[in-house]
Order: sequence, then C-alpha cells, then structure tokens
Amino acid sequence: MSTLLLVGGTDDTVVKAKELGITVLLLQHPTKISAIQEEAADVVRVVDFTSWSEVEPVAEELWDLHGFDVALSLTEPGLDNAGRINDRFGLGGTGLEVTRLFRDKLAMRAHLALHDPSAVPAARLAERGDLDAYAARHGFPFIVKPTDATAGIGVLKVEGPDELERAWEHVSRLRGTRTDRVSTLFLLGEFLMERYIDGAEYSVETFSFNGRHVVVAVTEKWVDPRSFAEVGHVVPARMSEADEELIRAAVPSFLTTMGLRDGVAHTEVRVGSRGVAVIESHNRVAGDAITDLVEGAYGIDLIAYSVGWPFGLVPELPERPVAHAGASTRFVVGTPGRVVSVSGVEAAAAAPVALVVRVSAKPGDEVRSLRDNWDRLGLVAVTGLDADDAIANGARLIESVIDIQVETEDGTVVRAGAAEVVEAVPA
Repeated sequence: MSTLLLVGGTDDTVVKAKELGITVLLLQHPTKISAIQEEAADVVRVVDFTSWSEVEPVAEELWDLHGFDVALSLTEPGLDNAGRINDRFGLGGTGLEVTRLFRDKLAMRAHLALHDPSAVPAARLAERGDLDAYAARHGFPFIVKPTDATAGIGVLKVEGPDELERAWEHVSRLRGTRTDRVSTLFLLGEFLMERYIDGAEYSVETFSFNGRHVVVAVTEKWVDPRSFAEVGHVVPARMSEADEELIRAAVPSFLTTMGLRDGVAHTEVRVGSRGVAVIESHNRVAGDAITDLVEGAYGIDLIAYSVGWPFGLVPELPERPVAHAGASTRFVVGTPGRVVSVSGVEAAAAAPVALVVRVSAKPGDEVRSLRDNWDRLGLVAVTGLDADDAIANGARLIESVIDIQVETEDGTVVRAGAAEVVEAVPA
C-alpha cells in the first residue's frame, strides 16, 4: 500500500492524494486543520509541524504504528521537517540539506557562488555597518529581505547612500516579529543583502523526474515596482521565443545545481541585462492560484503530480507540454481606508471562465496601500482562449461582478478594482 506522511497541506492536497488511492497520514497545524481534512485523511495528528521537537515524536509514533513510504510537504513552513523525516527514516525523498538551500535565500546564494563566479553577490545583514560594507563593495541599488520569508514580506530596494539608515530601521522593526501582515507560521529572523536584479519577471513551474527537469509553464508576473507585491499572473507567459529558450535552459541547470531530483518547484527569475537571473526558488507548488492557472491552460495538475509521482501513480511529462488555453490571475486592490461591504463573490465564482475566486476582505477590515502580497483584497483566476483573453476576463469579473466598497480616510466611498497591469518588459 502507498502511504504518505503529509506535513501540512490544503484540503485540495489531502483530497487529491486520497483520490489517487494513497493512504494519508496528516500532520496539521492547529490553526490550519479543517473538517474536510479530518474526514479525508486516514490518520490526523494536530501538531505544530514547524517545530521538530513536536514533529519528531509524532513521526516516530506513526512510523511504528503504520509505517510510511514518503514524507512530503507542499507548504513552505513544512518543508524543513518533511526533509528531516525523509533523512531520519531513510525514505529517499528530498532531504533537509537540499530543502535548506531552497528555504534559506542566503544559503542558496552562497551555494550558487561556488558554481558560478558571476553569481548574484549576497551577504548577511546582522548589524548597521553591514549595509555600508555591502554598498562599498557592490554599489547601488541592492535588495534587503528576510532569508526565509514569503509573499514579498520585508523586501526593500535600497537606491542610494541616503537610504541606508531607513533600510536599517526597516530591518530592526521587522526582525523577530510575527505581525498581522505575516502568517502565524513565520517568524522574521535573519536578513540578507543582494544585488538588485533588473528585467522582466517570471516564475517557472517545473516538475522533476529522477533528475530530468521539465519546464511545465512559464508564468508572466506583474510586480508592483515600488513594493514588489505581485499584482497579476498569466500562463503561458507572453514573451519572446528567445527569452523563453533562455529560461528553459537556465532553470533546469539551476535545479540540478541545487540538488533537486524529484518533485515540483516554483522558481522566480528575471530576464534582463544579466540574462536569466534567479531571484529565489521553492521546492513546493506556487501560491496565488498558479497551480490552477497551469491546470487551466495545460491540463496538468501539479498537486496531483506532487503526491502521485513518488508512488509511480502519474506518468512522466513530455519535455514541452503544450497549452490549449490561456489563464490569468488578477488581484483586487483598494484605496486605503476601511471595507464597508463585499458582494458578488459567489456570482464571480459561478462564471464559466472562473477557476478560483478568493476574497479575503470583510466589512470592517483596514485597507492599506500596497506594500506586499498581504495588502491585496482578493484574487480572481480565470481561463480564456489565450493569455490576452484571460486577462480581459479577469478584469471584467472584478470590475463588473465583485463589488468591494471602501470608505477612504476623507469619508468618500469607492469601489475596489483590479490591480493595474504592469507589463513584463525589461526594467
């Protein structure tokens, strides 16, 4: 029997594993457990899966009682402990050493520098003087960000010497905090500095089969140039054939260098003056409904592949999957103020083109200016005949069906709308 120890996960992940006939032993965080998971999983242990001291005895218990063939996590906070379990029981899946290279952005930069002298230079930011030292050695602009956070939290572009003090205040304010802007599963700890990478931004959704890395999709990303918040995605990316070939060569090479042999990965890159440069990468599925976009455009379910491939329950993918449609995520953003009312969500979700509609905004919620992904009010993922058609469909649902009314600071009530499209052209 195929038995999976799943560290964290969504309802969708648990259900899809069961649909493939897999026995699911689920470790779920007390804040993330749901009735669907409790009903679908064969065994559930409610535990803080980010804590190895809590996970280890539970994993030992489940090993003795049930045994399991694979440990897997598709959620960022669960990756390290899934790697530890694979190592502890000799399961052969991705272990902690490789996982940490993906999770720790500074470790990734150091590892890449061992293999490429021209790799993006990076350094740990521990004290105020480190900012001056990095600027003196590498110049401006450069990026300051946490070593292991997600969703654009804490990312700051430092343009010149007059911004160094502000950068240090930024780091000092965030370090060691769990704010209302961050998932409760994350604690902001270490920060790093790295050279700013220019160019158009994409994410690359891959799946690896015994060391053969298949680029399933290249996702065009719209990123706010001030905050680096992601405001839209399109699959397949509208890009030149030459740039796509560069990505298709660079990302598999990167994954090989990182030591990944099997499973899904989500790699963010920019194509600019330095060619293809990796911003960061994750050995998990993408967020923001990108997996839904990939399935909508290509018919490939990366979550089902992730849980099924270790057991040989899904076939290997061809080198170049062919898209049969376009798909796009548009995000809902609002003017700073407070949410008055929310309507139209169910109607939008019922639209024939809709893949996923998620609105987090509720009456009474504060609406802030866009500083990172947590300031978005919702998302609409849709299909279309092609990428352009999907983009238009998403905007139409947001502008004409979803109605989020926001009272601004001066008392005016305005409707939230689709985030402005930032075309993927070199910076």
